[in-house]
Formats: sequence, C-alpha cells, structure tokens
Amino acid sequence: MLPHLRRSGKALLSRDAWKIRVLLWSGAILVGLVASAFAISSEYADNWFHQLIEISPYAPFIICPLGLVLVSWLTRRFVPGAQGSGIPQSIAALQITEHTSRTALLSFRIAIGKIFLTLLGLLSGASIGREGPTVHIGAAIMFSLGRFARFPHDYMDKGLILAGGAAGIAAAFNTPLAGIIFAVEEMGRSFEERTSGVLLTAVFLAGVTAIAIQGNYTYFGSTSAILETSQFLMPVLVCGVVGGLLGGLFSTTLIQGSRRIAPLMKRRPVTVAIVCGLGIAGAGFLSGNTAFGTGYQEAEAIITGASTLPESYPLMKMLATLLSYLSGIPGGIFAPSLATGAGVGAEIASWMPGLPVSAIVILGMVGYFTGVVQTPITAFVIVMEMTDNHGLLLPLMATAFIAYITSRFVCPEPIYRVLALNFLPELHAATAADSNKPEADDKPAQG
Repeated sequence: MLPHLRRSGKALLSRDAWKIRVLLWSGAILVGLVASAFAISSEYADNWFHQLIEISPYAPFIICPLGLVLVSWLTRRFVPGAQGSGIPQSIAALQITEHTSRTALLSFRIAIGKIFLTLLGLLSGASIGREGPTVHIGAAIMFSLGRFARFPHDYMDKGLILAGGAAGIAAAFNTPLAGIIFAVEEMGRSFEERTSGVLLTAVFLAGVTAIAIQGNYTYFGSTSAILETSQFLMPVLVCGVVGGLLGGLFSTTLIQGSRRIAPLMKRRPVTVAIVCGLGIAGAGFLSGNTAFGTGYQEAEAIITGASTLPESYPLMKMLATLLSYLSGIPGGIFAPSLATGAGVGAEIASWMPGLPVSAIVILGMVGYFTGVVQTPITAFVIVMEMTDNHGLLLPLMATAFIAYITSRFVCPEPIYRVLALNFLPELHAATAADSNKPEADDKPAQG
C-alpha cells in the first residue's frame, strides 16, 4: 500500500497534473468571462433592435432580410460550422474519434465568430438565443486550450468538451446545477466517471466568475406561486400533454424543414435568407413586435404578471424561431423555446380560472421546453433555478416527464442528436459521394 500511496502522491504533485489543473481552472474562468460578456452584449443587441423598430413598425421588413443575408454570408464565408445552436456540433465532437475532425468544429476562431454573428443576428431581429451558442463557445475554448497543452488521451479531450459545454450553460443561465445535468443528460453518451471532477470544477469556476460579473440574479425574476396538492392534476396533465405535443411538433418541423431546404440552401442561400427574414418580420408584426429576439423580457413579463401578450404570441414566436434556424445563421433555440413555453402556459392558464396564473405559466414553460429538447431533468431544474421557485418542484417534474413521453410520439429522436449527425465526417463523406443522386435530397441539413 505504501508504494502505491507514494505513487499516487507523486502523481498529484507531478508537473503534468498541475498543468492539467492550471489549464482547467484558467479555461473555466475564461468561459465564465466570455459567457458574461456575451450575455451583456446580447441584451444590448436585443434592445438596440427594439429601439430601431420603434421608428416604424415596418422597419423589420427591411432590417430582418438584409441582416440575415449578411449573417448567413459571413457564416458560410468565414466560419462554416458555426451555424445553428452549436450544441449539435459539441455532441458530434464527442462522438468523433479523429482529432483533426474535432478541430473543424471546436476552435477559437469558431468561438469568436459564433459570438459576433449571434450578436449580429439579434441586431437583425432573429428569434435566437445565446445559450446554445455559449455551450459551443465553452466547449471550443476548453478543447482548444487542451490542444495547445498537447494532452495525449482521448478521454481528456472528451472531458474538456463536456466541461466546457456544462460551464457554458452554468454561466449563461446562472444555473450551475442545470449545467451539470445538461452535460450528463444531453451529452451523456460520452460521460465517464473519471471526467466528473473536471466537469464539476469547470462548472463551479465558470459559475462563480459569471456571478462575480453579473451578480446572483434569477433569469426570469422570482415568483412564489404554488399549486396546492389538490390542484396538481389538471394543470400538470394539460401543460405536459399540450407543451410536449407542441414542442415535439416544433422539433419535427425544424428537422424535416432543414432536410427539405438543404438543396436550396446550397444553390440559393441568399434567397433562403431573404424569405426567412421576411417571414420573421411578418411574425413579429402579427405579434405586436413581441416575437423578435431572445424572448427574455416577454417571458419575464408573463411570469411576473407585469403585462399580457397577444394571443398570437406563442405561435408567432414558434414561427420566428423556426425561420431563424432554417436561415442558417448562428443562434440557439433555448431562450426562444422558454419564451414560447411561457406564452403557451399563459394560454392554458386562461382555460383554468381560479388557479395561480404564474404557476401554470411556469408549468407550460417546462412542458414546451421539454417537448423541444427532450431532456426532462434539465428542463425542470433549469426552470426551477431560473424562476427561484422550489415550491413547484413536484408538479414541474411530473409535467416534464409527461411532456417528454408526449413529445416522443411526434419526434422519436431528440433534436440535438439528430442535428449532430450532420457534423460527423462519415456522413459528410457519404453525402458528397451521393450528391448527384435523387435520394441525396433526403439527407439531413446541417443544423
């Protein structure tokens, strides 16, 4: 035992061990700093767009299509692989075993481009969020630092990607527990026990850094609304079934839409961006300018009861988010899905007079969000932490799992894992070989 303990002690104090620690600590702090700067910049970009449209309600019909054309062109020209959420790229990088292929998805260049282009998308009125991109950015930063340190082990690469992605979620939402759960639940196929320490440390340091900069805020404000045990059944069932069904339909439409639009995107990307931009402008106009941007303010207003939104809001927000993704620009669906879910919950609350509106709104949020991403544990934890409401824990859990089951009926595969297939080198090679065949049009588009 003594020789073994001496070897263990030497390993803990070895130069390589300290190199790993310093890399991990500095990387996690860097992720927290970047995520905080990204969050603050996103708020400014979102607000600037809303200030622009105050000039004229018709301004988005010019700003949206032109902005999306620019962002789409910059993405294809300078940072291919940065489009969409970024979570599929992170999942694909975990499944890839060849180091060079991983670097095509995770690099400092992609991280910087992702930030700049997402902000430009928000300035253009796109219905996108920064949380998925922050996962991509966090994974890219940690992986790139690992490359520079020249770690030899494949599991260390995977550990750094997982840790970076989890740190990104923790810093973006100010929800460290949700960051850990998301890494294990959504990216969990590559989770290994020996990487758990790396994951926890990264989430802690990134979260502390973000809190030091932004404060220990709650994402959508605070609400103490609760449901009595005798009131659970109907809201949980309705929010779970309706939210899960709508969320699953959104994911299925996005996946199928990406596949159908892929050939046209290759031939006429400018046309696609213009049509999507005009569609987003139309959705925003029909919703009273509430369907643009991240949806943070709208969701908080619904939850806290500060204001009411048009009945068309959930549908228009879904449409704007779908078109934003199909346009091929960088941007996530986390925040827009939570905002849509809040709108769905508000509609359901109108069906149940006498019950606490805020409580049903929160259940609608978790139901729809679960339906979209199909990660029920992450969903109820993230919503609980973001609203600082632990009194709804049991109904949130029940709603999330009902929504998950319902969503699987209309969308059998989780959206991020389907979209991740588009970034695997083997699929690209097969697609290139079959590019002249009619059935090639049925391949999934890059998401």
